[in-house]
Amino acid sequence: MASDPDVIEAERLRVLRSFDILDTDPEQAFDDVMQLAARICEAPVGMVSLAVGDRQWFQARDGVDVSQLGGGGWFCDYAMAQTGVTQVLDAVRDPRFAGDARLAGTSAFRFYAGAPLVDDQGLALGVLCVLDTRARPDGLNETQLMTLDVLARQVMALLERRRALRERRRSDEAATAAVEAARLVTEKLAESDARFQAIADSMPQMVWSSRPDGHHDYYNARWYAFTGAAEGTTLGDAWGEMIHPEDQERARAAWRASLSTGEPYEVEYRLLHHSGSYAWTLSRAMPIRNMDGAVTRWFGTGTDIAEMKRLEEAKALLSQELSHRIKNIFAVISALLALSARQYPEARAFARAARTRIAALARAHEFVRPHTESSRPSLDGTTLHAFLRDLFLPYDDDAGTARVVVSGDDADFDDQAATPVALLFHELATNAAKYGALSAPGGRVMLTTRRQGDRYIMTWQERDGPPVRGTPDAAGFGSSLLALSVEGQLGGGLEQTWAAGGLIVVADVPATALAPRRAARQLA
Repeated sequence: MASDPDVIEAERLRVLRSFDILDTDPEQAFDDVMQLAARICEAPVGMVSLAVGDRQWFQARDGVDVSQLGGGGWFCDYAMAQTGVTQVLDAVRDPRFAGDARLAGTSAFRFYAGAPLVDDQGLALGVLCVLDTRARPDGLNETQLMTLDVLARQVMALLERRRALRERRRSDEAATAAVEAARLVTEKLAESDARFQAIADSMPQMVWSSRPDGHHDYYNARWYAFTGAAEGTTLGDAWGEMIHPEDQERARAAWRASLSTGEPYEVEYRLLHHSGSYAWTLSRAMPIRNMDGAVTRWFGTGTDIAEMKRLEEAKALLSQELSHRIKNIFAVISALLALSARQYPEARAFARAARTRIAALARAHEFVRPHTESSRPSLDGTTLHAFLRDLFLPYDDDAGTARVVVSGDDADFDDQAATPVALLFHELATNAAKYGALSAPGGRVMLTTRRQGDRYIMTWQERDGPPVRGTPDAAGFGSSLLALSVEGQLGGGLEQTWAAGGLIVVADVPATALAPRRAARQLA
């Protein structure tokens, strides 16, 4: 990296612009990382700050009203120049900031901890930081420092994913434009075949066409340049021989299905490159139809996506590393609570309740975290019912019979919903085991799920337990936790009925709150 400050600043601005994020609206993914950092570091203020010229712009912030700060000399400027986490324990006494008029007043920040956001070229783009208005002479502990450093890398992973998605959209738009251009040109092919040839050969994608029966009869110059095949040798059905042997049947099966149904063709496979190696390619085709709706021709494109695949693999590895570290953090926090309970016996009840809640979160995390084939849990798919049955296993009776019976409409499940759903039903099961149906030998719970339009309704009904003596006089922490899970995180509504025969809880949430991201976008 060049040492000239102007060169460094210009490169930083170029990289930041490539993420297409400057001066955009807040995004939930960045807010979640920032809020997790502030929560774990027990700080009232958290920020994801990006350095843009002479200002610090906050992509995510909590505890401050402004979206950016101008002028130099702020904490983040120092943190970006360091490796690891930079701490300012007491800014008033720190010689780097002593006398700074911006630190005057009771609302000024005195404690700061920030981890630099560094790209793969070693360029510092900003910081993930937490701040406090009171001095903290002891600073952050080892777990907090490690968490802040890991979450800073997660912010960079989010930025890289944003750039990859932006490039994918551009590639998709270019591919769509290429197919559309080819379609328009073929309408006048009889009078303008030479013009079509020139346009197709100028495209960056590989362009091909096929007869309705699937016989490939045209490739542009880019195809032959990429594959190194002699012109005309891949006509007909010979294109399949250019595909990696492990991908051939999948690509041919998808093509046969499109020919049979008339649906658009899309498949990723490894295509033989003229160098002798194979490169990942995205192949797409659209049918051209006549006035009667019959397919008269297929036009397709092939796009080199090798770089995108490399980025996806790198992000998958980073995601697995982050998930492993988060799992370790769960274990560390649980161990710290156990040690604290032994040291302070009066806190044992609180520590035990907190550890069970942390254990529920850890089980949810284990279910939805990125897995390799060898580490994947042996469950019947990532669905809500499978998740709940696994969560309720500790409450089965000695014969292995489920005491919490899950039935009704199942739903695809997403990692974003795992934490609030785990907290909701762990809290209900814990209370039932202490005071409700699960505290009696013959008691049981019926958990019924129902899809109703764009809503998903989950009904928890306790039976054959101790008689319910009416609605409690005051709501406790458990009730607040239920409301936080359903209303605050899932965006739904919660209704509790203290019936004589047992507690009934109805959680009514949007179906999109549980669906995987792609399906949620389609439902919306």
